[in-house]
Amino acid sequence: MATTDNNHGKRATIRGVASAAGVSIATVSRVLNGRPDVAPDTRDAVMRAVREQGFSTNRNARALSGGRTGLIGVTLPLVEAAYFGIILAGASEALYEQDMRIVLCPTLHQHDREVTLLDRLMRGTTDGAVLMLPEESSSELKALQRDFPVVVVDPRVALDEGIPVVSAAHGAGARAATEHLLSLGHRRIGAITGPREWIACTERLNGYHGALAAAGVLPDPELLVESDFRNGPATAAAAARLLDLPDPPTAIFAFNDNTAVGVMRTARERGLRLPEDLSVVGFDDSEQAEIVYPALTTVRQPLAEMGRIAVSLLLRLLENQRVDALRIQLATKLVVRDSTAAPRVIA
Repeated sequence: MATTDNNHGKRATIRGVASAAGVSIATVSRVLNGRPDVAPDTRDAVMRAVREQGFSTNRNARALSGGRTGLIGVTLPLVEAAYFGIILAGASEALYEQDMRIVLCPTLHQHDREVTLLDRLMRGTTDGAVLMLPEESSSELKALQRDFPVVVVDPRVALDEGIPVVSAAHGAGARAATEHLLSLGHRRIGAITGPREWIACTERLNGYHGALAAAGVLPDPELLVESDFRNGPATAAAAARLLDLPDPPTAIFAFNDNTAVGVMRTARERGLRLPEDLSVVGFDDSEQAEIVYPALTTVRQPLAEMGRIAVSLLLRLLENQRVDALRIQLATKLVVRDSTAAPRVIA
């Protein structure tokens, strides 16, 4: 997308074209990209506004006049559909509406690889970047943002003030999940966390402990096990450790849906019925939460919205617009399905 001077001396924008045509920015973008899913009358109105506004879709002209490439870098550990893929979809759609494109950079959780990719992105290849769960420290990110606008989504560790961050309310979500189990009558509630150094895990653990304390339930260290956020051997071992206790939990709060599904599998292998013998709660509300049996009670993170908000914040930074808050935390929501019930009463 280029912006050129119109007859009134003002620089034409895709937003101005949308306003003149009485349509959304997304519709203008579809017309300019030759998409067929636009009504003929709407297409005519958009093209008429394009001509009247003096708007050019020549990306090279925009780069020459505004010094922009129209490309935004996105780094993420893995192109994984259940979590990062949803954030990516939200960011991609937000950029598409602005006629901008993504340069995708999987980092594989490797610090050196991520540093190298960011160095390439900032050498004129892209205008800025959205960084999902970055490996860099606060000092590294501050040095980067002096010359290259970035927004962090779901930070791995606590970051200094001044670094733009979009995240979810992990603590409130974990508290809601634990309170749900407590309201059903559970008191032996196990928790399987992710990596202890991740800020999301710390905040979820605080929410779990806060709910127990408010209900007058003393935390039992035996009921707390660390895993790796994947549905694999580590999750199976963590679930087995809890279920093999002399007094096993009647419910398990897994700190993500992958782990929750692994817990359900391990429980079934031991002949346990869900939720009659064991209630399970996850975190994320990924696609698998609805299709697993029984359907998983979980905490919904607004993942796509996190991606969209990150792009919106980054574009404001690129335009040197006033930003009211550099720290944006989006609300989570407990979604109750069939994997939780009152604990079985033993006669």
